[in-house]
Amino acid sequence: MKIKEVYGALERFAPLPLQEDWDNAGLQVGLTEAEVSGVLLCLDVTEEIVCEAMAKGCNLIVSHHPVIFRKLAQVSDNDMVQRVVMMAVKNDITIISMHTNLDSAFGGVNHEMAERLGLQNICFLNPQQKDGVEYGMGTIGELPSEVSAEQFVELVKKTFNCGCVVTNPLLKRPIRSIAVMGGAGDCAIGAAEKAGADAFITGEMHYHQYFDHDDIQLAVIGHYESEQFTQHLLKRIIERDCSGVKCYIAETQTNPLRYH
Repeated sequence: MKIKEVYGALERFAPLPLQEDWDNAGLQVGLTEAEVSGVLLCLDVTEEIVCEAMAKGCNLIVSHHPVIFRKLAQVSDNDMVQRVVMMAVKNDITIISMHTNLDSAFGGVNHEMAERLGLQNICFLNPQQKDGVEYGMGTIGELPSEVSAEQFVELVKKTFNCGCVVTNPLLKRPIRSIAVMGGAGDCAIGAAEKAGADAFITGEMHYHQYFDHDDIQLAVIGHYESEQFTQHLLKRIIERDCSGVKCYIAETQTNPLRYH
């Protein structure tokens, strides 16, 4: 199977036109006519990730975050992005990134977060349509039964395997309806409140966004932690639609943050 066929399967699930205007998802580096020898799945592409792909015999890396996000003025050894591009080209490795198009797609990153939490009746937080395709940034659903704010925080910590959760003051009322948005999702707080969510989970927020939201429980878990299941989602798509292609979830830890 050729790399372009794997790319086609990913695009059918999360069409590229669904990405945000500022994004740079899609083909990053390499040739798509080559036969795929294996796929390494990751959140971020680093030099260590490229080395892992080589060690596993993979000539395709599929990441969530684009390695080329802004225009490259040069390709040298000046920074990590340029070194990654050089390594990939030298070793005939193709890099494809599925970013905000995968966030927005039905069954995408935010649906995955909601399902991992055990939410029911999951739907888009802010549904939109483009070329007849429904999409949206963020999802909302309900727990099977109400929980206290303290129980909600413990559920979040257990689900996303995070050592701590940053919250606003804990609510004194039960929580059942939960909105989620992976990554930097504080832009969706208003939509969560409008949809009647009791709680909102995201990866990171600006300091001032914590103010004036006393009626909704905010839970910020870390950018990487909120999107960590993306690799598993990508693996399911490829294994379903590209039978026989070897897929590996990266063992290399790319989260640059440490909590002490």
